[in-house]
Order: sequence, then structure tokens, then C-alpha cells
Amino acid sequence: MKRQQVINTGECPHLCDVCNKTFIHKGSLKVHQRVHTGERPYRCNVCNKTFIRLDNLNVHQSVRTREHPYRCNVCNKTFVRLDNLNVHQRVHTGERPYRCDVCNKTFGVKISLKVHQRLHTGERPYLCDVCNKTFSDPSSLKVHQRVHTGERPYRCDVCNKTFVKRCSLKLHKCVYAEERPYRCVVCNKTFRLLQHMKIHQRVHSEERPYPCDVCNKTFRDRSNLNVHQRVHTGERPYCCDVCHKTFSKTSNLKLHQSLHTV
Repeated sequence: MKRQQVINTGECPHLCDVCNKTFIHKGSLKVHQRVHTGERPYRCNVCNKTFIRLDNLNVHQSVRTREHPYRCNVCNKTFVRLDNLNVHQRVHTGERPYRCDVCNKTFGVKISLKVHQRLHTGERPYLCDVCNKTFSDPSSLKVHQRVHTGERPYRCDVCNKTFVKRCSLKLHKCVYAEERPYRCVVCNKTFRLLQHMKIHQRVHSEERPYPCDVCNKTFRDRSNLNVHQRVHTGERPYCCDVCHKTFSKTSNLKLHQSLHTV
């Protein structure tokens, strides 16, 4: 009876003590808190991938066992669910139905809009439990944590060099092939990765979509913002393995390490 009264009144009595988000049910709060703790208690017994929620594990396992009856008529990729096919087809149609009400930037997927809006709100709900650095999306936190674990899961099948990020491996492979398939329509400069071309084009458009939430300085790409923010946080994540001096940039660490080899 009490539970039904809470639902009827809209009361959300259960408060997250990290981000102050509130929930109607205590169980929902408990699940939400795994965002901050990194706890992923549900594990696939086939590939060992872990999940925060049981229903996410169930969906993952269904992908392995179920048919994929929905097929994209452009690229023939198949999907378990029709709504996933509909979202995918926006890649081909260019449809971007979700619009930011602050800067009018549009997105093909609702979750991408939600993550983007954190640039304006400053919300960074994902916390590294080693250095307490926060992130606006879980994938950025996962990549960051490799700084602490040393994990480099992406391996080149030609030279066996390993990488922290998938995009770094992709760029590395392009260096082998000397491919630069993406061309700027303004200055004809070519790029190995589409994302690099998009960042470059901001030189022409003067777009600087990544603001620092401390001093409001703006940047063309997120990585430059992340490096800049270390001015305010004092974070120096790159450590010399000879003398243990720390640096805020990898370039500064490499320059310093050359002193040991002279």
C-alpha cells in the first residue's frame, strides 16, 4: 500500500549520495549506484562480459542465441529488434531527430544527446575509484581506467603493437596502408580517420564545442579539454618509469624520458 502511495504522489525518497539523483524504489537506487562504484555483478558465461543490470545481461545473451530477422536494405546488417534496425538506418539516411535545446546540435541516437547535454550542465556522473576523476559517459571512464590498470586490449595483427583505444589501433593500421580517405571540402587536406577530419573542419567553422566548466575556455576537441582541465585539477597521470616524475601530457613525458637516454 505504501509503495503504491509513493507511485501515485510521485515522491522519490531514495537519494544517491554521489550525484543527488532520486528514485522511487530503493532497488532502483541500488542499481544506479553501480554507475559510480563500477560494480557489474552479472556476467555472461560464454564471453565473461559483465553488466550492471540483469536485464542487460539477458539482452546480451539473447543476441548470441536468437535470430536476427531484421535486415538493413542498404548494408545487409541484421538486428534482433526492429527498433534497433530503425536507429541503425539513420546512419544511411542522415536523420538526426534528437536536438540539444542549448546549442541546437542534433543526434541520431537519444543517448548521444543525453551525453552531449552534460557538456552544458557540467554533469560528470561516472567516477574513477582510483584517482576520483569524473566523466560524462561510461565509455570514457572505461578507457581512462586503463591508465591505472595498464590494459591495452587492441592489438595490431601485423606487428603485435597494442593500444588503449580502438581508434588508435585503427589509425595505426592506416599508417601501414598509407590511406587517407577523408578529405576536407574547404582546404582539401586529407585524414586517416573521419573524426580527425571533423575536428580539423572546426578550424574553418571556428566551432569550439567543448567548454571548461572552471574557466569557460573552449576547445575544438574533447582531448584538448581533458588536458587543459589538469591545470585546474593538478592531475599528472603520466609517470616516468625511471625517476617517477609525473607529467600532465604524454608529450612532456616523452621529452623528459629522452634525458635519461642521452
